Amino acid sequence: MICVSVAEPTLEACLAALDGLEFAEVRIDKMTDARPEDMPRLFSSDRPMIVTCRPGPHPEILRGELLTAAIEAGAAYADIELEAEPGLLKAVAETVRTRSARLIISYHNHESTPPGEELRGLRESCFESGADIAKLACRVLNPRDAARLLGLLDDPRPQVVVGMGELGKIVRAAAPLLGGVFTFAAKAPGKETADGQLDRSSLERILRELTNL
Repeated sequence: MICVSVAEPTLEACLAALDGLEFAEVRIDKMTDARPEDMPRLFSSDRPMIVTCRPGPHPEILRGELLTAAIEAGAAYADIELEAEPGLLKAVAETVRTRSARLIISYHNHESTPPGEELRGLRESCFESGADIAKLACRVLNPRDAARLLGLLDDPRPQVVVGMGELGKIVRAAAPLLGGVFTFAAKAPGKETADGQLDRSSLERILRELTNL
């Protein structure tokens, strides 16, 4: 399953980008005009959607308000970092539990892919923190990094593994075929939200070719 990641600077641009998508992630940390009261316009559609709001652009109080408002508006998934402030993680988790939503707890390493034992420990930390889905996204520097990330899928629990960088593309393409819950893609070339992200059309073509072997 492919989730198209949308990161636009305004509410209206996000709404336009969502048109025609079946499954989408909205990066509300990229919205300069994000307001809790506008979340129903984004997340009340019938399509499954992930709300993501990374730290930095918005004050932590507003970040929590945006995430909880999006979940209450109908987001099917909420993505929060493993390293998030415990109070924020708890608030998001509690809101998820009051709705028919699922909690994604994610770990990101923009520099490298940790050793296997460390990766497995990070996965356990995600689940121990209350994740319905554990997400691990790491920069892939060589084929062995890709193999370690994909090896995490030898576990029945719901996971998303993401490879960042050019060598990470194989992880993005192979993960949903090996047990990953879904993988991320950009809506079109030039709309990538992460290093190494493929656009939807290219990823769909690769998956068709792999499944028809």
